[in-house]
Amino acid sequence: MCLAIPARVVEIVDAELQIAKAEVGGVRRNINLALIDEPDDPVRPGDWVLIHVGFAMSRIDEAEAERTLQALDEIGAAYRQELKELQESRIE
Repeated sequence: MCLAIPARVVEIVDAELQIAKAEVGGVRRNINLALIDEPDDPVRPGDWVLIHVGFAMSRIDEAEAERTLQALDEIGAAYRQELKELQESRIE
């Protein structure tokens, strides 16, 4: 399964190489903007993007980012609960 995660761009590290620093859940990593950065509409700090394996795949607005992060959190909570129930179950 491939999953793109919302991240907020916090800094343009190298405009020529199209590298930015993005934040996901308090963790900051460099990402590549080459797939979405356009000369007439460059990605700027504060923009939200969907990232996958270090590449920004698309821009999204803040509301969509928040909805997606909430869904990911809910999925994560459901998955953690499912694992807990499986660990506690006794199948013989």
